[in-house]
Amino acid sequence: MIRLNSSSKRLCGLLALGLLLAGTPVHAQDEESGGNIALAKEYARKGENEKAAFLFGRLRTDEQTAPNILPDYLGALQALHQYKNAEKLAKKAIRQRPQEPSYGVALGGVYAAAGDKTAATKQYERVLSQLTTEQVIPVANEFAKRDQLDWTEKTYLRGRVLAKNEREYGPQLIQLYTQTQQTDKLLTETLRLVQDDAQQLPFVRNMLQNSLHEEKDFDALEKQLLANVQKYPEQQVYSELLLWLQMQRHDFTGALVQAKALDRRSRAEGGRVMDLASIAQRNKDYESAIVGYEYVIREYRTGPFYGIARQRLVQAREEQVRNTYPVDPAKIRSLIGEYQQVLTELGKTPETAPVLRNMATLYAFQLDEKDKAITLLQEVISMPRASSDVVDEAKINLADIYLLRGEPWEATLLYSQVEKSHKDSPVGYEAKLRNARLSYFAGDFKLAQSHLDILKLATSREIANDAMQLSLFITDNTAMDTAGIALHDYAAVEQMVFQNKMPQAIQGLDNLLQKYPGHALTDDAWYLKAQLQRRTGDYQGALNTLQRITANPKYDVLSDDALFLTASILEENVQDREKAKEVYNEVLVKYPGSIYTAEARKRFRKLRGDAVNQ
Repeated sequence: MIRLNSSSKRLCGLLALGLLLAGTPVHAQDEESGGNIALAKEYARKGENEKAAFLFGRLRTDEQTAPNILPDYLGALQALHQYKNAEKLAKKAIRQRPQEPSYGVALGGVYAAAGDKTAATKQYERVLSQLTTEQVIPVANEFAKRDQLDWTEKTYLRGRVLAKNEREYGPQLIQLYTQTQQTDKLLTETLRLVQDDAQQLPFVRNMLQNSLHEEKDFDALEKQLLANVQKYPEQQVYSELLLWLQMQRHDFTGALVQAKALDRRSRAEGGRVMDLASIAQRNKDYESAIVGYEYVIREYRTGPFYGIARQRLVQAREEQVRNTYPVDPAKIRSLIGEYQQVLTELGKTPETAPVLRNMATLYAFQLDEKDKAITLLQEVISMPRASSDVVDEAKINLADIYLLRGEPWEATLLYSQVEKSHKDSPVGYEAKLRNARLSYFAGDFKLAQSHLDILKLATSREIANDAMQLSLFITDNTAMDTAGIALHDYAAVEQMVFQNKMPQAIQGLDNLLQKYPGHALTDDAWYLKAQLQRRTGDYQGALNTLQRITANPKYDVLSDDALFLTASILEENVQDREKAKEVYNEVLVKYPGSIYTAEARKRFRKLRGDAVNQ
């Protein structure tokens, strides 16, 4: 019995295939041509290159050099190391189809696969020397497909010369430099692209946002933009881009400078500054927000934003006072006086109703003067021509005060009333969230979850996120303790916090920690206790409590929160700038993906003494 080795078997198989095809009538071969092409491609896909090359070789010449066949045929020949045959095929394809610009690149690819880098380079240079404007994109795409990104860049740059336009192919080069992480070239291209075409600004912002990650890259872009703003003051787009960058970095002080300039240039009467101040306020940069509102009040006294700027100025100051611990009652009364001045100047109208609501919450939550607060809110609720949103927001505040007074039934009746009157709207969602929180405080976690499940789908991202967080918190802490006994105690403490009963809340947390040692709530309890200690002015106690979290790897979920709060206390309360700088840097190093990264970077730079744009 004769045994055949693997090479002999392949040869016999190919001969049999050839004999089979040879015995087929000509017209039948033509009819089956398409089937043979598909079969050859399938062999190539499976890596059976001998069979694929054999079948491709039996095709007509015009078929072999067709764009949908040539790459597979060349690939099969190169896999078999038949580089001479591949070279002949590529050259034949170029002669037969000179209009196909990618074929010249394919020939260079054959030389590269054969290890002849010199020949490959010469061929690629020949392709670029013969390039026409119409061929730039397909040739660049062919190079990119072959992962020849240097030659992709050269193709676009050659196309730029042919077009006699240094901004041509800007978007393509920006994408390429983003892919290859060539930051310097990326920045140059982005600034060149937007210089004469402001409509490219959204594209450029998107590419930069996806590309810049290192601090040095942000610094480099900011430096170039500042230089261009001074060099080309008539080019508004540079100020727009610089404003965007500074907002990305939470540098609202620098962003305010650009907002003012853009406001004057576009004659927005304070609109750009108002937007920036509002964003700064939401990000708790109260100083920048206050400066912005003061600017609008001073410069545009007769403008359309004057009234709202007057209100928001006091609101920003209020938030600043309420977030400076311990809260000073004298400053609270001063704020109420400022609100009263706004009412005196602008009058009690539906537009100034938020002022009455803010005064009410200060009386109720900060000064414990609930009756005054209720009177102000009832004035808003009964105000003629007041919008339904304003009225129902006042009802939510009134319900909060009932909860303060220990009257949960009155509170839930008002929350439910607002839910019904504002179904599927932000105000209604807010009322439902308060109802969910009320159920949570009462330890009725199932009812709370039923509210939260609906709110997870709310159109307001902030409310949906709050609902998701509370829902996950309940789920996590009832997984092992299905009765939620420890969570019931923790929720009762949170209600005390809501009612401003700080000493009782701290004592409640101490009792919980002693009663449930090692419980999953431990790190949450430590973190909340540190926050309350800070609010009562016990800064060293807060730092000691936070160290219980940061020093224990078991509490990794809240480690970045605890570390950032530690740095904030050191900076804002203890006034230890050097130590705060160290801890902010620790946040950046240990938790680069944390939600605190941007703010930690900003504060670190400020404490390091980096220059602030003026």
